[in-house]
Amino acid sequence: MQSTDLGNKESGKIWHRKPSPATRDGIIVNIIHNTSDYHPKVLRFLNVAFDGTGDCLIAGDHQGNIYVFDLCGNRFNLVQRTAQACTALAFNLRRKSEFLVALADYSIKCFDTVTKELVSWMRGHESSVFSISVHASGKYAITTSSDTAQLWDLDTFQRKRKLNIRQSVGIQKVFFLPLSNTILSCFKDNSIFAWECDTLFCKYQLPAPPESSSILYKVFAVTRDGRILAAGGKSNHLHLWCLEARQLFRIIQMPTKVRAIRHLEFLPDSFDAGSNQVLGVLSQDGIMRFINTQTCKLLFEIGSLDEGISSSVISPHGRYIASILENGSLNIYSVQALTQEINKPPPPLVKVIEDLPKNKLSSSDLKMKVTSGRVQQSAKSRESKIQTRILKQDLTSNFESKKNELPDGLNKKRLQILLKGYGEYPTKYRMFIWRSLLQLPENHTAFSSLIDKGTHVAFLNLQKKYPIKSRKLLRVLQRTLSALAHWSVIFSDTPYLPLLAFPFVKLFQNNQLICFEVIATLIMNWCQHWFEYFPNPPINILSMIENVLAFHDKELLQHFIDHDITSQLYAWPLLETVFSEVLTREEWLKLFDNIFSNHPSFLLMTVVAYNICSRAPLLNCNLKDDFEFFFHHRNNLDINVVIRQVYHLMETTPTAIHPDSMLHVFVALTKGQYPVFNQYPKFIVDYQTQERERIRNDELDYLRERQTVEDMQAEVDQQRVEDEAWYQKQELLRKAEETRREMLLQEEEKMIQQRQRLAAVKRELKIKEMHLQDAVRRRFLKLQQDQREMELRRLDDEIGRKNLTQNQEAVAKEMRADADAYRRKVDLEEHMFHKLIEAGEMQSQKTQKVMEENLAKAEQACLNTDWKIQSLHKQNCDDLQRNKCYQEVAKLLRENRRKEIELLNAMVEEEAKKRKEAEGKEFDLRSAKKASALSDASRKCFLKQEINAAIEHADNLCHKEKSRFQSEQEDSSCLPRTSQLNDTSEMDPSTQISLNRRAVEWDTSGPNLIKKVRNLRQRLTAQARHRCQTPHLLAT
Repeated sequence: MQSTDLGNKESGKIWHRKPSPATRDGIIVNIIHNTSDYHPKVLRFLNVAFDGTGDCLIAGDHQGNIYVFDLCGNRFNLVQRTAQACTALAFNLRRKSEFLVALADYSIKCFDTVTKELVSWMRGHESSVFSISVHASGKYAITTSSDTAQLWDLDTFQRKRKLNIRQSVGIQKVFFLPLSNTILSCFKDNSIFAWECDTLFCKYQLPAPPESSSILYKVFAVTRDGRILAAGGKSNHLHLWCLEARQLFRIIQMPTKVRAIRHLEFLPDSFDAGSNQVLGVLSQDGIMRFINTQTCKLLFEIGSLDEGISSSVISPHGRYIASILENGSLNIYSVQALTQEINKPPPPLVKVIEDLPKNKLSSSDLKMKVTSGRVQQSAKSRESKIQTRILKQDLTSNFESKKNELPDGLNKKRLQILLKGYGEYPTKYRMFIWRSLLQLPENHTAFSSLIDKGTHVAFLNLQKKYPIKSRKLLRVLQRTLSALAHWSVIFSDTPYLPLLAFPFVKLFQNNQLICFEVIATLIMNWCQHWFEYFPNPPINILSMIENVLAFHDKELLQHFIDHDITSQLYAWPLLETVFSEVLTREEWLKLFDNIFSNHPSFLLMTVVAYNICSRAPLLNCNLKDDFEFFFHHRNNLDINVVIRQVYHLMETTPTAIHPDSMLHVFVALTKGQYPVFNQYPKFIVDYQTQERERIRNDELDYLRERQTVEDMQAEVDQQRVEDEAWYQKQELLRKAEETRREMLLQEEEKMIQQRQRLAAVKRELKIKEMHLQDAVRRRFLKLQQDQREMELRRLDDEIGRKNLTQNQEAVAKEMRADADAYRRKVDLEEHMFHKLIEAGEMQSQKTQKVMEENLAKAEQACLNTDWKIQSLHKQNCDDLQRNKCYQEVAKLLRENRRKEIELLNAMVEEEAKKRKEAEGKEFDLRSAKKASALSDASRKCFLKQEINAAIEHADNLCHKEKSRFQSEQEDSSCLPRTSQLNDTSEMDPSTQISLNRRAVEWDTSGPNLIKKVRNLRQRLTAQARHRCQTPHLLAT
């Protein structure tokens, strides 16, 4: 068998020579992972999984290192370091280079073996994931923890569904059926359901197992065709279910050595079309047995008690088996080598008998020649004598070697030679050699009966006296000590038994049967006569040691005597702890290799040799505490020197004082049942038992009496408590009554106060209601007043607009009259000027004509300018007057809210003022008209003078024309005085009619408007008086 240590390598070869697995174990290679750091340690593999081809597997250790092993290419590669332990692996995804790993932080990660990169990270579990099942298509995966199972889509790495259950019903396993679209869910209450993967519709449920087979399913396996389901648990029974018929069709009982089933898996075969018949069953002893489910025969098995298997996986094509051992290493098995004997062709039916050679018959031939006559001698007498001698020699040698022959084909003498040559047994085979040397019977039934008795009373509180950190180690130690106490009563009172058994329990903690039998064998042989002086130390054994020490080193013994150090101090601590306190693990194993290979006196000689080899530091010790410390702690001592000294003592010690003359030779435990151990003073043990029984009875009597007293005291206390409670209750009732009375008085006072407050609130509400009504009424009156004020303002604005219109019409009338008069005057002047021009033309005085035309134009421009100035001045005056009036009216309207009486006076004053201003303006207008008339008169006088001058120069004019012209001048001289009348008389008749109609309308509508304004003001005054009287009425 080849062994490969991965070490710190990230890649390399799995094996260095072509593997040739033996038929006995079928191991191709054993893979271990040891670190080469300052403190070397073994990294244990936890999980392993094959890919779809079956030629490549992936494995992860407890530090998160994940390796890929290519069995065809003979290569391994480190593909990932997750830095935390992996709890499950899966390697059958659609993308062949990807794999799933469940980690200790409850997450699932997907990595690529080629790129060594993280592909996806899936979270959702709240507890450790212990199973990953991948669909045959590689599209889906189911991850299972103790509280939930989740279905993942491996294309998107998203969770599709989640199976939630009650806490009382846990999940055992949820997985896909091979080559099917069905999900099988198995729960802790033995219920098994089948679901459709796509729709998650429940297809069926398997019936409950029969009550006669009380087994709780924990492990499951399905054949490749998905027709048969195998289920097992903490029992040696296997249940086979037919999933097509949905019924239990077979129950297989495993051998009696199997008490619990830890793992199940069918072994695939290329020629069975998926209906696998070979089932691998991993039991609690670490051995995986392969059975035929049809014939119920055991075919082969892998693993051993020394190297037990913790988990195992079979490749899809059925060629390899990958198993993780309890020591953390990984074994790869060849199924072909394991099944070589099974698959061997049957022997031929025809047998051929060959004749003997004709020359001579050798003494070593086993065949005999049969003839028809008498029997003839086939050899000489000398040869027969030689043959007889050889036979006697063989018988003698067999008789002598019978004592050295051991089980499993080992020889004790050869083992001793090997031990003397190397100093120790190989680590790998040490446990096997010990079991052979001690000839352990492996009585499973007897040991189970001892274990079934439970924890002994003497070791119920073992953890208080020996606080061991490892709970598992403490539990194994407690079970082993309890089994020893149930085996023999003396061990329940032996105080040093835990110290004696602890190193063996720590060494064999994974196999309690071997541990128990090793300790029992040690007590039966190497602890002879230890219990004769019980409960004192074995004085006889210590005397043997002291005699041997006195013979070989008197000086050291005298030193012990001088300092009052007895054998109970320098020998007994070493014996009761079997050197576990003073030696390391490797030294202790090396020492017990020699102890188990020699006479039981070897252990006593080891105590003497240890003292002799330590004589230098012991001779320097003078205090008793120093000696005690020395024999209870590790010292700088070479164990090889001690062992050589032991062999020297064994050879040189005289027979008279040699312990082997007082100790029996090795006697193995009997097979089937353990021997009775009674090598102790029975009367002392019985006396102690009787004393303990008496003390226990006394304690029980005392406890009963104390219980009676406590009950009486409890009754008295109860009565006192009841009395006090009654008095307290009465006092509470009285106080409660007083409190109720006070509460009633307070409630009455509160009711009175509430009524008063209610009355006050009602009054306040009534007042508020009245105020609100008053406010509403005021608001309504104010709204009406505002509406009437707005109406009044509208009427005032209308009156103002009408007055303005009348004034504008009057002004326009005056302006039109002035314009007409002016136009007539201009026409007259033009007529006169034309006459003047005609006269000038007639007189042929062009120069005079031009001057007159210019003069006439200048005069016309002057007249136009004067008219415009007058019109603009009048308009400006009107605008200023209107603005002033508007401002004063707005001011008066604001002030009239409180002083309405002054409004009439203000309006009267304003009216008088306006009349005065109108009279002033009329006076200015008359003055302007007078000035205009004077200007016209002067201009006419000027024209008259000019005309007269022209007439004087006109000699050819007749006198008639002169007289007519003079008469016209006289008529025009009267024009200024009668211009106003002429202007009025010369107006358009239609204009006069319209002006007269407007004047009549104003005369008729003006009084009506004034009457409406007067009535409105009277109503407003009455309302104001009514508002002033209302608060007075509310107050009363």
